[in-house]
Amino acid sequence: MSLFDVTFRISHDCPFGNISRKFQSLKMFGWCNREHDVVEFILNELDDYPALMKEISNLCGVIDRVSDGSKVHVITKNCSCNPDNSVVGNIGTSNLLHIAPTIYENGWEYYRIIALRHKDLEDFFLHIQKKGFDLEILHKVPFNGSISSSLTLTADSLFSNLTKKQIDALVTAYTNGYFLLPRKADVKEIAFRKQVSRTTFQEHLSKAENKLMSALIPYIKLFSNIPTEKIMKFKMKR
Repeated sequence: MSLFDVTFRISHDCPFGNISRKFQSLKMFGWCNREHDVVEFILNELDDYPALMKEISNLCGVIDRVSDGSKVHVITKNCSCNPDNSVVGNIGTSNLLHIAPTIYENGWEYYRIIALRHKDLEDFFLHIQKKGFDLEILHKVPFNGSISSSLTLTADSLFSNLTKKQIDALVTAYTNGYFLLPRKADVKEIAFRKQVSRTTFQEHLSKAENKLMSALIPYIKLFSNIPTEKIMKFKMKR
């Protein structure tokens, strides 16, 4: 059985696609569980922010909204999809695997999928085109890797749970050679250089290490299930 890795974009009458068409400086990333939409967006024209939030709220309501100053995260009350306009829904019914998120920009929706059979892929594209959607295939290659290893490992997934002091402790320990074998410095020496107590620095460092390993373990477990020959091929390509 041959798998295919496909990236394509679609333009059609879709709530979030229409919003991205209206706000040209907007880039949105969307996840959907069929009940709620989770949307992360970056808006270069900050003056458009009130109008954008009003559009999203009028469309499907807003449960929660968080901003870090550069990105805004929104959870909607209702999913904006319906059987006629949901590309993700059509992907699922076509026996294709959608790799989230969906990206919305300038009226286009960008998708990445894994196809288990080429016929499923052909049927899906034919179905989408019959609906009158504009479709452009951007990338299509045989998929020879592990699906689990294709999941995106983001900085947010690794570091978002760390405090600033914990991140600083990790970076300071690394730059002082703490993680080298043999170590170039111990906790007591590094704390002295930073002019903080040993116990305080040790606490920040230990908590940072624990949180980082907790975030990494699911990916390590996935990678450990990849056949050895595929890991070797990946290393050779690098």
